[in-house]
Amino acid sequence: MRHFLLILLLALPSIAIAQAAPPSQQPSFLVQAFPFIAMLFIFYFLMIRPQMKKQKAQQELLAALKKGDEVLTSGGIFGTIEGLTDKFVTLEIADGVSIRILRTQIMGTVKEVQQ
Repeated sequence: MRHFLLILLLALPSIAIAQAAPPSQQPSFLVQAFPFIAMLFIFYFLMIRPQMKKQKAQQELLAALKKGDEVLTSGGIFGTIEGLTDKFVTLEIADGVSIRILRTQIMGTVKEVQQ
């Protein structure tokens, strides 16, 4: 009985190989890679490139800020710039009320927001 099971276990792989389908021709690498390349292309032009443009415009806005500009912060506060440093902006939000915020928290000028 043991020998029968041993022979059966050894014979099963050869039976499976004998019944395997004939090898088919593999598609070329370009045909296989085309969907992946197309997805990367679409991803770049629909997501990455517009985000890079938006980020560049925001950097230009922050570089062009000057004293007296009316701006909107990311927290929704309107104010007039009283002072600027490399990292911080001092905004006057009411008569005699000033706040100091990070320069990067400025969303845009009031003129841009109204458009």
